[in-house]
Amino acid sequence: MTDSYDGPPQTPPAERASFPDGLRFAFGTLTVLPARITRWDRPAARTGMACAPLAGLVVGVLAALPGAIVLLLGGGPLLAAALTVAVPAALTRGLHLDGLADTADGLGSAKPADEALRIMKQSDIGPFGVVALVIVLLLQAAALSDIYADSWIRGALAAVVAAVAARLAMTLACREGVPAARPGGLGAAVAGVVPRRAAALIAVLTVALAAAAALPLGLPAAGRSAAAVLAALLAAELLLRRCVRRFDGVTGDVFGALAEVAATTALIVLALG
Repeated sequence: MTDSYDGPPQTPPAERASFPDGLRFAFGTLTVLPARITRWDRPAARTGMACAPLAGLVVGVLAALPGAIVLLLGGGPLLAAALTVAVPAALTRGLHLDGLADTADGLGSAKPADEALRIMKQSDIGPFGVVALVIVLLLQAAALSDIYADSWIRGALAAVVAAVAARLAMTLACREGVPAARPGGLGAAVAGVVPRRAAALIAVLTVALAAAAALPLGLPAAGRSAAAVLAALLAAELLLRRCVRRFDGVTGDVFGALAEVAATTALIVLALG
């Protein structure tokens, strides 16, 4: 087991940062989009991680654009899907994919928690990480290709829903009571900063908005969109609980893994329609 965490208490801070400070924190930590972080403390992290789905919304829209344009210009759904998958990777400098690979290596190492965390900090990627990356990227591209083959509107909406669900999974992973695996890093900065009630409210609101966004495509599409977000959150929650048991808490790598698993799950559910 790792040593007990001796950093800030893993409870939401009483102080709240302003909404602009929170937005800068969210975009500055979760994307490469220009956003000068004005505060790096737990109050800013509380507001910032509550705003994480908004960062996902922007990433999703930017990811959907090249895919939709390719289809409108006569390109095929696979090319559109590949471009859509590439954009979020570029907008995060590949950090979420790197987190997925590192988390897979840590979980697959069968080492004690402190040794697994050391493996995750290494710069190289092991066999578990490589397999995880290949499977996730293949599933994302395949699911999006199927959706784009139906229509560019469905494909664009799927890209947005998946990106929002990915960041919503991060918000829920920052809820009160979820510990950090070690002091320092993004995991320690954001662990436990979002009150449980606020996290639940954000989740409910996001699911409702996902359904509303798909409503013009019909009631079945709206229900499928809501189901995709819920399934994404369930998959991320299962992974989160496994990581907390395995590593004694969360790290920045775990957050990246949660985002990729949630996005992949959402796309699979949407493709099944």
